[in-house]
Amino acid sequence: MPAPRPDPGFTPRELRALRALGSPVGVQRALDVMPYHLAGTAWSPRRVLRERTAHCLEGAVFAAAALRVLGFPPLLLDLEAVQDSDHVVAVFRVRGHWGAIAKSNFSGLRYREPVHRRPLVDRRAPARDPAHPAPRSHDDSRALARGSARARGRDGGLP
Repeated sequence: MPAPRPDPGFTPRELRALRALGSPVGVQRALDVMPYHLAGTAWSPRRVLRERTAHCLEGAVFAAAALRVLGFPPLLLDLEAVQDSDHVVAVFRVRGHWGAIAKSNFSGLRYREPVHRRPLVDRRAPARDPAHPAPRSHDDSRALARGSARARGRDGGLP
């Protein structure tokens, strides 16, 4: 497990709550017990902690913030859909293997164990299910990977 990062701007109480999650699995468990809401909102991780509800994007940003507090880089991956809503996941790496955390109404679109040696964007993100097609193209995913690499280290504003 990585070393915890310096205070990212949360209150002491919020930091305790996020640290108590303990691991990526704990972050996913926290998201799983939160109801999914369909509002057109973009709540901060702080608001998600307070309201205890989130949708896909809010869940992924909350997961990235929690991962940052736990010592992981806060990385997000937007899986662009052709005929449906995008799906956003927070990705993390443990012992050289990549995994993902997500909030979704569909159980198949949530947690992924860190078993992938290469990042999901290098593997061509697989089709999720017939109702949720794969990203538009492999080139779109590679552009996402390049953008994420450029953003590493500039993670201010998460709370």
